[in-house]
Amino acid sequence: MNLYTKKQRWKAGLLVFATVIVGLSLWYSNHIVNKIRQEERQKVQLWSEAIKERLSLINYTENLFKDMRSEERTKAKIWAQATGRVLTASDNELRFLQDILSKNTTIPVLVVDAKRQIPFYRNVDEKYLRTPKSRDSLITAFGEMYEPIGLSIQGIEQKVYYKDSRIISDLETTIDNLINSFISETVMNSGSVPVLVTDSAKRHVINYSNIDSTIVQDSLLLQKKIGEMEASNKPIEIHFGENQTNYVFYTDSVIITQLQYFPYIQLIIIGLFLLISYLIFSTFRNAEQNQVWIGMAKETAHQLGTPLSSLMAWVQLLEARGTDKETITELNKDIERLEMITDRFSKIGSTPELKETDVKELMVQATSYLRPRISTKVDIEINQNQETGVYAMINAPLFSWVIENIFKNAVDAMDGKGKITVEIYNEIQNVYIDISDTGKGIPSVNHKTIFHPGYTTKKRGWGLGLSLAKRIIETYHSGKIFIKRSEPNNGTTFRIVLKTKA
Repeated sequence: MNLYTKKQRWKAGLLVFATVIVGLSLWYSNHIVNKIRQEERQKVQLWSEAIKERLSLINYTENLFKDMRSEERTKAKIWAQATGRVLTASDNELRFLQDILSKNTTIPVLVVDAKRQIPFYRNVDEKYLRTPKSRDSLITAFGEMYEPIGLSIQGIEQKVYYKDSRIISDLETTIDNLINSFISETVMNSGSVPVLVTDSAKRHVINYSNIDSTIVQDSLLLQKKIGEMEASNKPIEIHFGENQTNYVFYTDSVIITQLQYFPYIQLIIIGLFLLISYLIFSTFRNAEQNQVWIGMAKETAHQLGTPLSSLMAWVQLLEARGTDKETITELNKDIERLEMITDRFSKIGSTPELKETDVKELMVQATSYLRPRISTKVDIEINQNQETGVYAMINAPLFSWVIENIFKNAVDAMDGKGKITVEIYNEIQNVYIDISDTGKGIPSVNHKTIFHPGYTTKKRGWGLGLSLAKRIIETYHSGKIFIKRSEPNNGTTFRIVLKTKA
């Protein structure tokens, strides 16, 4: 198992581990949110039950008011009858009737004749009787409350107007205040839960809490909000007396909403922190790797310099002793090769000098060196899209290194038998070089990973050839190198993009 495969497995393992952690975190957070939501709903349900129990007292009071009003009307009728009989009663009966009239200390009563004059009244403030206008307003107000009682005094038809006694009025005011304060108290006790109390038509808001006032004031926004709250939770019906139903709408509290989204926000923040940390450490690691790479390359060039000088001296000695010229020629070729290799390693880490170079000519030179060192069953063909030379900005020693690595990989992929085709295209600002082989092809999942250090399919390979080629093309030539096309058992095409002088 090579280094790259191990690294990929470690990445996959860490990814699975991170996914499990994230899944458990989200599951636990949702578990807490659901638990709080259930408890909150239970509280709202208990609160609604408490409302119903407490409102039973209000319903009872409403019934009590009905009985009291009925009794007061009976008393008003008796008082009216007593008023009509006062003028015709005997002494004993007169005292009895006057006693009935005087004991009415609570019910406001008006006796009104046909001309809307008030010959007699009881329990009414005299300030309302001083002017005709105030008297008329008082009679109208009494008449709006209850139907007047007919009364005949000495053949003259009159009417008795009355309204609720001070006891009933005070009790009713107290009950109304109790209801309003009960609604306000109930809403306030809902804590952080958004609550709306509406009328039976679900349009008029009686009270609200934890909801933006602008929503309540806008009828369209209010109806939309009520619809959302009704969709979230079934409203609770509250009955205030007979034929009066109110609805309590509520949604999840702000705390539940925050808890629901908090894990995602937390994971995003942690993810960003880890990503930034990874990028920083990756930058430092790449910088360290580059320093090691550059240091090893320069040290290799330095170490090759000494034996290379020695070899050159030995060749001169052999030539002086009359050694076979063919042998001397081959030795000089290898020495030149070693000099080029030394020059390549010495340029790693330095800014290379780029020169306008004929691409086809450079490809022919690289091929001529490789030709005797690869299988004779491999054909190499070089073509370009124009008759004149195609030029690009190239550092010849480094670029030749790229071509050699790609050709060697192609020969290995074809098992030493096949064809390598080079197509050169000139496109204004760029030169495109397509290198195709008839080998086994590369799976699509590995189209990018083959350029990573350590990736190799060879048992004795280091996986540095294509990584080095990518570094030379992209870092030193500001170009691009990638797999243009690759199909299983149908070969691979590498594309190199270089800048022209323009």
